[in-house]
Amino acid sequence: MLEDILKQVQTGTLTIEDAKKQLATFENLGFAKVDHHREKRQGFPEVVYGEGKTKEQILAIVQAIRANGNSILVTRISEDKASHILKEFPEFTYHEIAQILFWRKEQSTVPKEGYIAIVCAGTSDLKVAEEAAITAEALGSNVRRFYDVGVAGIHRLFNHIEEIQQATVSVVVAGMEGALPSVVGGLVSHPILAVPTSVGYGANFNGLSALLTMLNSCASGISVVNIDNGFGAAYNAVLIHQLAQKGEGQQ
Repeated sequence: MLEDILKQVQTGTLTIEDAKKQLATFENLGFAKVDHHREKRQGFPEVVYGEGKTKEQILAIVQAIRANGNSILVTRISEDKASHILKEFPEFTYHEIAQILFWRKEQSTVPKEGYIAIVCAGTSDLKVAEEAAITAEALGSNVRRFYDVGVAGIHRLFNHIEEIQQATVSVVVAGMEGALPSVVGGLVSHPILAVPTSVGYGANFNGLSALLTMLNSCASGISVVNIDNGFGAAYNAVLIHQLAQKGEGQQ
């Protein structure tokens, strides 16, 4: 890339000012520094966390990212804030349950083979599960959803277990006592990203009891992310999925 830019400057097809913009690692908006080289370093563009930002701030950040031709992913964004962005970019997609706004350019380096299983204990956990599912899809992976299969009715899980076992990696979401990842972990041979949710009565301590259960799981192959962090689990799941598919392609 650097050599191409220098050649364009040398031949006069690119101005020095435009070359400086392309070579800049970030853009300073005053209230935010937008990382335009994130995709080159990590494989995915910078993701915008919408909670705590004003709709005007989010729009300015999105405009900067889009101007550089990068895909857009905004998490934890309310419908009101998303509507403000959609007026400027109607081609974006907003998912109300997941509270995610995204737009993905057609080109994708993420392999299409295989899939990530999103396994969710109960309907009350859907917000976090959908955050994981939509994030994985926005980053280019195939996803299969297995919802309302918690331990209170374990037969519902067994009805889907063969399909879950065929996944490259699973994201398992559960609140209350957080037992589901341990059950799934004993039945599959691939990595599991466990997500505790804040769903539950008082002794759930807003997800702390589920978090501790998952951290203390006796099943192997389970990694635990923060409470309600569907995005973090999905991001890691996509990386695992991508690496697994690259490995198969080299065989």
